[in-house]
Amino acid sequence: MRTHRWLASLVLLLFLFGVVGTSLAASAEFERGNRLDGPLGRAFQKAAETYGVPVELLVALAYAETRLDDHDGVPSVAGGYGVMHLVSNPEVTALEQAAALSGLDEELLKSDPAANIMGGAALLAHYAADRAGAGKEMKLGDWFEAVARYSGLEGAAAPDYARQVYDFLNRGIDAEVDGEEIRIEPQAVKPDEGEYAGLVSIQSEDYGPAAWVPAHSSNYTVSNRESTYPINYIVIHVTQGSYAGTISWFQNPSSNVSAHYVIRSSDGAVTQMVREKDIAWHAGNWTYNTQSIGIEHEGWVSSCTWFTDAMYRSSAALARNIALKYGIPMNRNHIIGHNEVPGATHTDPGSCWDWNYYMSLVTQSSGSWSAIVDNSTSGRFRASSNWGTSTWSSQRYGSDYRFADPAAVSDAAYYKFNIPSTGYYDIYMWYPANSGYNDKTPVVIWQADSSGTGTTPVTVHVNQRTNGGKWVHLGTFRLLAGDREIIAVSRWTSGTGYVIADAFRVVKR
Repeated sequence: MRTHRWLASLVLLLFLFGVVGTSLAASAEFERGNRLDGPLGRAFQKAAETYGVPVELLVALAYAETRLDDHDGVPSVAGGYGVMHLVSNPEVTALEQAAALSGLDEELLKSDPAANIMGGAALLAHYAADRAGAGKEMKLGDWFEAVARYSGLEGAAAPDYARQVYDFLNRGIDAEVDGEEIRIEPQAVKPDEGEYAGLVSIQSEDYGPAAWVPAHSSNYTVSNRESTYPINYIVIHVTQGSYAGTISWFQNPSSNVSAHYVIRSSDGAVTQMVREKDIAWHAGNWTYNTQSIGIEHEGWVSSCTWFTDAMYRSSAALARNIALKYGIPMNRNHIIGHNEVPGATHTDPGSCWDWNYYMSLVTQSSGSWSAIVDNSTSGRFRASSNWGTSTWSSQRYGSDYRFADPAAVSDAAYYKFNIPSTGYYDIYMWYPANSGYNDKTPVVIWQADSSGTGTTPVTVHVNQRTNGGKWVHLGTFRLLAGDREIIAVSRWTSGTGYVIADAFRVVKR
């Protein structure tokens, strides 16, 4: 993310380099590099230096666990605290170990972000201590086994977690926490998997794309559905914690909870933990437990950025498979949120969950239509050379995105869709957000006119300083059938900061 205003950036470049008319590409290059100069960033640097842990790795691990959000000291469902998700429950004592290793009080580790990061670094360094060359002499790729141990998982689930952390390193991290920018540039690193090399997940017998990691036998009821009970519902949950933490929690005999499936935010990876024939303890209502399959989604109800397109598509494919298998009607009376279970005290999946889009994906083969056009989609996007290309924000859709200075000129970035039939469509926009991006980006949409034979433009203004890294619903529009440019991101705005053009999604109602 960029924390500048576009005008301030231009003035600074002119002052430092004496260059008039500096290109957008040069401006973007000027701002590349890690950014860890706020209170949280300095806490990561201090902890990394204290325990000889690469700061990039420490940030990536925290990002995988919590997206750098400590949730004001509220623990995850597994009892994990802070940005480093230091777990304390009857079976996992990471918090207590971190306290002993760092000499910091447990309550401080729970409530103070800097202390929590210090404890996490101490724990990670401890896990790496028995490897030759441990400490500051270790290369970035040599920490794989320590990261896998940090997960608290067993078997193939542990290296899968570590691979995700290294994937974040390779892609780079760009996050904003309470107004502070945390940025790690992409790291070209191939980890040494050590003892985990070649260890692969066992595949699910119920759903081919899923890995099989069984929940503890004390957390579900063995059954023989559908002989014993009909399967009539699919219940959508949010984990209130990380993917790895949730898997570990369901394996914990003291949790007394489980779900059939868990889905990861970043890439939609699926882990099955209870067989579909068995009864998972997820709904808080025995009747619904016996008649449903529960799907947990990594994230927090209050944080919309966890609900990625990869997660939606993966979950919808799973839900469709389940619905077809058991004859469950693919509607909102049978695919429900945890909050809709009678007697529920939970609020998940919450207001961030996009039911319209999710159900359109579940039912897509029965007539629904959707399409995505990215700035790199061949033949579907055009923009002038005034629009620069950037790859550094991890909130981007696809490999890169386009950006331009605001200007009172007709120089938009255009998106072309082949609309199958005249009718109503939901339009969503994806962009990386930053406090230095435009707070009033004009998005022009050509909707069908009253005659139904032509089009008329309507403009929606988007604040690109917030809600980045996810699909943002712009509204429902009546679109004319045909293959044409129907969306444009304009530079003509009274707002300040770079105008961003990344991706759009159109979904038929």
